[in-house]
Amino acid sequence: MSQATPAVIRFDPAPAAAPEIDHPRPERREVGDPERRTWVLYDNAAEGLATGIWECDPGQWKIEFGPREHEYFIVLDGLCRVHDAAGRVESFGPGQAVFLPPNFKGSFEVVERMRKHFVIVER
Repeated sequence: MSQATPAVIRFDPAPAAAPEIDHPRPERREVGDPERRTWVLYDNAAEGLATGIWECDPGQWKIEFGPREHEYFIVLDGLCRVHDAAGRVESFGPGQAVFLPPNFKGSFEVVERMRKHFVIVER
């Protein structure tokens, strides 16, 4: 969804529009086949910026960021763990913010159904 830049973007708890629904690709799945729901509130490919609300059921899958991809998110509900390629694991719950840098490789694990606000930048 591409749009002109509005003055304000609301991150309402329950967006009126239906979410985009997907699942991790089979080759990336490590535990389960969780449903992921995404409400993209702003997406501008020319700026390399997307933001919105994301929910996910429990499961775990491999993630691999490109050399220009950054993500910042804040957990609203639930619990997740980020596993890096060296085997370190960090847990994040409500109110905690996370930044994943370019070239990050590891796994994303949803322990308890979670919801987050996210900002993805590709520059």
